[in-house]
Amino acid sequence: MSSATTNIPQFLIAAPSSGSGKTTVTLGLLRALANRGLKVQPFKCGPDYLDPMHHKIAGKNTSINLDTFMASKGHVKQLYQKYASEAEVSIAEGVMGLFDGAEKMQGSSAEIAALLGVPVILVINANAMAYSAAALIYGFKNFNKNIALKGVIFNNVKTASHYTFLQDACLDVNVEALGYLPPQEDITIPSRHLGLSTSSDIDFDALCERIAASISNTVDLDRLLEITTGPVLNVETPVPSVKLPAKKPKIAVAFDEAFSFTYHENLEAFLRLGEVTLFSPLADEFLPECDLLYFAGGYPELFLEQLSQNKSMLHAVRTYCQRGGKTYAECGGMMYLGKSVIDTTGKEFEMVNFLHLTSSMENPKLHLGYRNIAIQDFVIKGHEFHYSTCLELENTAILPCIITNAKGVAVPSSVYKKQQTIASYLHLYWGENTGFILRILNGTI
Repeated sequence: MSSATTNIPQFLIAAPSSGSGKTTVTLGLLRALANRGLKVQPFKCGPDYLDPMHHKIAGKNTSINLDTFMASKGHVKQLYQKYASEAEVSIAEGVMGLFDGAEKMQGSSAEIAALLGVPVILVINANAMAYSAAALIYGFKNFNKNIALKGVIFNNVKTASHYTFLQDACLDVNVEALGYLPPQEDITIPSRHLGLSTSSDIDFDALCERIAASISNTVDLDRLLEITTGPVLNVETPVPSVKLPAKKPKIAVAFDEAFSFTYHENLEAFLRLGEVTLFSPLADEFLPECDLLYFAGGYPELFLEQLSQNKSMLHAVRTYCQRGGKTYAECGGMMYLGKSVIDTTGKEFEMVNFLHLTSSMENPKLHLGYRNIAIQDFVIKGHEFHYSTCLELENTAILPCIITNAKGVAVPSSVYKKQQTIASYLHLYWGENTGFILRILNGTI
């Protein structure tokens, strides 16, 4: 069945390249419009799990990933309709440059904007740029006719007179100049090695308020909402084809400051399958009763001492795994299940000591990209993003599978299996198809 058409302001924030200010502008708009009392629905293009966490703080609503590599286009459209149709404003933050995808435009912000029929607002870093912006805007407007570039917000505009040159540039290519952000140190978003910081010592709520205040002073929010209002796409809602277990399984999900990198729809899939209980490997002493234990990725390397000192939890997890408890762990979760983690100074911290591996943050090296994982007779997709190195110890068991990047080229990643525990560096997406999780629950992987 399909739902009634909803007309709301909706747009995708994009940029010519990373580092232009997309996230700053997105967070400011989310908070400024939420402060008006509007129900704002954030989205994030691509596989990122950090930006959605900050969207939730800024917009006071859960942010949803839209990714046409990890999921089908039909699924992405269904997600967008489901969440946008319940909102009063929909804001999607793009990924990298507007047309940058896994291969050409595949999975790009432009592909998603065209798929959803939403207009694009371009964020341009105007530092050391004036009328030359016209050529840049003209190119982005005309490169692909499926993209509706409706307006531009400029970043790093030092003076009002500087902005007049940029307004002239927009006028001459028939794209609206909606305003600008001046350079301000107090609205700079701090970063860590994996992306935007998640540290609890940063007051993101106050940061969002400062960005929102700045945007409200120099960006025409009313005009932005006016030129982007249109119907939310209307698609058929599919009937679920996956057969649910006869008895609802109990699923325990590690979720705290050390383990939080997961996709909202993955958790929603867990809720469709069974009963979900969240617990904290940092603070809790015991595991909840469960049929499946899930450790997402995160920043365990920032909490190594606290994780290592929680001996009760380490023992509980090790005992559960040793007794054949079904467990799935990703990236930081895999590191936690290993023998130990070595920090950037070379100091080693004991972990669960179930998997025969040690992870090291020394000599960090970036591993990044989409991944296809062929296991047995099925394929699941995901993303890899880490700087640590996995040191396989003697008797490390590797699950037979083929792992390739977006272009089908084999990559040197591994999936580990010991008893009923499966772990890897890969962040997988099962929000569309829970078959992978059902195989773990059934013990058929």
